[in-house]
Amino acid sequence: MWKLFAWYFRISLIMRILVCLAAGAAAGGMLWAAAQSGAGNQAASILRVIEPFGTVFVHMLKMIVIPVVFFSLVSGASHLAVGRFGRVGLRVIGWYLLCSLIAAVVGACLAMLINPGSGADLAEWQAMAQAAEPAPVTAAPAISGTAALAQMVYRMFTNPFEALATGNFLPIIVFSILFGLAVRVSMERAASKEDSDRLAGLMGIVEACRDAMFRLVGWILEYSPVGVFALTAVNFGRYGPAIVGPYVSVTIGVVAGIGVMVLCIYPGLMLATTRRNPFPVLGRMKEAMIMALVTRSSAATLSVSIRTAEERLGVRNELAGFSLPLGSTINMDGVCVHLPMFAVLAANMFGIQLSVSGLAVLVITTVLASIGAGGVPGGSLMLLFVILETMGLRPEQVATVVALALGINPILDMFETMNNVTGDLVCTYVVAENEHLIGEADIG
Repeated sequence: MWKLFAWYFRISLIMRILVCLAAGAAAGGMLWAAAQSGAGNQAASILRVIEPFGTVFVHMLKMIVIPVVFFSLVSGASHLAVGRFGRVGLRVIGWYLLCSLIAAVVGACLAMLINPGSGADLAEWQAMAQAAEPAPVTAAPAISGTAALAQMVYRMFTNPFEALATGNFLPIIVFSILFGLAVRVSMERAASKEDSDRLAGLMGIVEACRDAMFRLVGWILEYSPVGVFALTAVNFGRYGPAIVGPYVSVTIGVVAGIGVMVLCIYPGLMLATTRRNPFPVLGRMKEAMIMALVTRSSAATLSVSIRTAEERLGVRNELAGFSLPLGSTINMDGVCVHLPMFAVLAANMFGIQLSVSGLAVLVITTVLASIGAGGVPGGSLMLLFVILETMGLRPEQVATVVALALGINPILDMFETMNNVTGDLVCTYVVAENEHLIGEADIG
């Protein structure tokens, strides 16, 4: 038995997830076919046995999402040494926010163009949510009108302890960023070494909590193959082959959006700001891009990214050592492409009307939420809770969309992470060129 467990854990996590995804789809498809042929009661009984294994996984993710976002944001904001780094630091942060905003707009536009889930029957989508947690199903409130933007602003500044208790994500995000920045400024302006050490100790506790949460994320992800199998089997067993459509359309949309960022947006920004041919520069980044694709972690790729920036792009260490660790924490362009796709899918599933102002709320929330992605595999999955609950979806509806996302998240996560790391390197290179912090590099 122990040898079997050892063999199982030697297989890469992504391979285990993909195998369980395929197995869950096959098992669910067979149960759906059995239900269509008259064995509905037996198929339903089997699904009821399988379902708790997936539901537990969704609850695990919900359990850790708030502490992960809180500690990641406080830690990331506290490392923004703006006072020490001055104009260059502000330019790095500005570039990261600009690229995240562009990525969110690209993701939202492609999501509206592809419109995933629009061809499905709303009643059948709602039946899935009802099965997940019995409750009367009514359409979530529409996100429309200028009042939505005003309400979003009001909600950003509420009691942070109440927000933590109720899972109100926007105030948590805003308070975490402001708290981290306040600690950083206090450290830089400390009147004595004793005051500075005390604040540094506080941030040490925050970072220790963040690292512990990342460890917990790793444990939960080890359970994810079981959860993915159960959730996929239940989804296919209840909805049948028609569910393949949303899977395919979301995957195409996310990969297309990342292609637009890497092949169009980043080259365009580099050409406009450095007057250099951008494609040789991108070619120099390929080692870090491939590493990010394989590891699915901006943090795990960080050492390769720094070496690429310094040795292949000629960026000086004082900039690369600041910009790239910061980017691995707060610059999540791939996540900004990904999240709007599932938001539009959820809107189609549950009858939410997304107006122009509603899309603006979605884009802004996506950019703010992406800062807390944390640079760990599957970080975007936890942020999906932030986006969906901000849209006004009920817990059982959120669980339904997350269940759909879990199946294809490992594939999307590979491309997202590659996009994130590419964005970090592009930003670092552009700032280095404009601030004369770049050495000799035969880029072309």
